[in-house]
Amino acid sequence: MSRHVRKAVLAALALLAGAGTAAADDTKVALVPGGPHPYFSAWEQAGKDAARDFKLGAADYKVPQKWELSTQNQLLESLVTQGYNAFLLFPGDPVGSVSTVAELADSGAPIIATAGCLKDPSEAQFCLGTDVGNSAYLGTKELLKAMAGKKRILHVTGFLVDPNTQLRIDAVEKAAKEDGAQVVQVIADIDAPEPAEEKINAYLAAHAGDIDGIISTAWVPSVVAANALRRIGDKRIQMVAIDHDEVVLKAIKDGFLHGTMLQNPYGQAYIGSYVVDRLRNGCKVKADAPWKTNALTNHFIDSGTVFVAADKVDTYVTAMQDITKALLADFAKTYLDCPA
Repeated sequence: MSRHVRKAVLAALALLAGAGTAAADDTKVALVPGGPHPYFSAWEQAGKDAARDFKLGAADYKVPQKWELSTQNQLLESLVTQGYNAFLLFPGDPVGSVSTVAELADSGAPIIATAGCLKDPSEAQFCLGTDVGNSAYLGTKELLKAMAGKKRILHVTGFLVDPNTQLRIDAVEKAAKEDGAQVVQVIADIDAPEPAEEKINAYLAAHAGDIDGIISTAWVPSVVAANALRRIGDKRIQMVAIDHDEVVLKAIKDGFLHGTMLQNPYGQAYIGSYVVDRLRNGCKVKADAPWKTNALTNHFIDSGTVFVAADKVDTYVTAMQDITKALLADFAKTYLDCPA
């Protein structure tokens, strides 16, 4: 996409130059996931709320038609020509998206890798997302507590193109080994309804007696596995899921799941929209901020995670709102240098 994006960037800059200073100062944020997925749906409302609260020109949720790097690149090219000048981007590929982000940055647009990180070095200001390794690790530890000394775990997880998936696989394995447990099977690449239904149901039909617990680290497998345990009426197998689908929350209430690890997609989009606007208006990212490190980047900010069991299901929204408020309250002071 490089040559085409460069042309689009130059055309957009020419339009802005002709439109005068007011247009150039009008922050128009595009929130772009890697493809269609329920996790990102909270970005839409978060963008609307951020546009209102921070007086942005726009903060619009724009979804590629499918999970393909070329499709995301084509969408980004189109958004540049439409005048979007700041981007929250879930990388279609942690390495493959680096050149795309470099092209976007050439236009002066600030970019934050959001919910998934780019591989360093990149032109993204930083990565704002769930510490997915820590979340998967903590979720596995909660599962092992519920399993009460039993040791056999099934791990169901997401797309292998997702930069977070391998981090989750490694974290589950680490947590299990520390407790002398065994991950007897990893079923990956199933964060879509059809493959999740096919592979999870087939595995349980053949091997339900061979496992004591299930850890899910992706949205769709969480829903499918929760439905499968309900259908077979099995409360012997313990399960910890991820995210806040209604099927998952109801299964926790009804005792088919032990709990779920919440993420904070709303906070990622809301805070990210605030930050790119500040960056367009004179702020700079602090080089010496208290960055965290993961396998992809040395400039990572954890957007928050929390385990929710049956006693907290009805108040989970409040828990994530509190995390977002706390992160936003100190964000500028912690991570930005802004003009007086």
